[in-house]
Amino acid sequence: MELKGKTAVVTGANTGIGKATAIELARRGAKVVLACRSEEKTMPVMNEIASAGGQCEFLALNLGSLAQVREAAAELLARKHPIHLLIDNAGLAGQRGETQDGFELAFGTNHLGHFLFTTLLLDRIKESAPARIVIVASQAHYAAKGFDWDAVKKPTASLSGFPEYGVSKLANVLFSNELARRLEGTGVTTYALHPGVIASDVWRRIPPPLSWLLKAFMKSTEDGARTSVWCATDPALAKESGGYYDSEKPKKASRYALDPKLASELWTKSEEFCA
Repeated sequence: MELKGKTAVVTGANTGIGKATAIELARRGAKVVLACRSEEKTMPVMNEIASAGGQCEFLALNLGSLAQVREAAAELLARKHPIHLLIDNAGLAGQRGETQDGFELAFGTNHLGHFLFTTLLLDRIKESAPARIVIVASQAHYAAKGFDWDAVKKPTASLSGFPEYGVSKLANVLFSNELARRLEGTGVTTYALHPGVIASDVWRRIPPPLSWLLKAFMKSTEDGARTSVWCATDPALAKESGGYYDSEKPKKASRYALDPKLASELWTKSEEFCA
């Protein structure tokens, strides 16, 4: 996809993979909307993009609050931008708790916030076609064996938060697949991906020395952004939709992630949770 004159929205673009993705999309000519919680923490990235001659703007987005997600989507739509690319990148891992609406923290933030934000923007994205929706998932989805619909409405149960993280990433892949089915023929295509195990702020709540040990074996955020950018821009992917990718190559997702009944059930439950 040629990016000059296009608008891209990147969630969680103030740090890590999102930052690297936003900078690269801007370098290629896109106007980038950096959808993040803190404008203060996003300003250094915006200054970096602007100093390189790129175009960008800030959008306040807190994925942990459904009310604030609705406010962010309404604000973005009011700006009248076309949306040619939506990169659902923001996420957290290894954290425990619940969202402002009482959902398990990883599920509520990584999936439910993005589900609501994306579906609120869908009409504008379809109007902007050809357009792409790229969802940053994880190989952690392979560990998840479906959903406990009661558990996702409670605080994190595990001590590590990693089982719940895997569930949220399974939801990411299923969401991409169901979007692809629902958007068939609209000119909007979807992609879910594993960015690699990246030394980013997604691990910020894991205490040292474990965090230091983990990051010693991780890739850089620039490496982590490559598959996101590839899914967003590669002309060869223009006719593909609903696939799962790793290291800029197609990869088979888990059997649970490929279950259309589970994807449909997740969509229905997500609509109920967001109502």
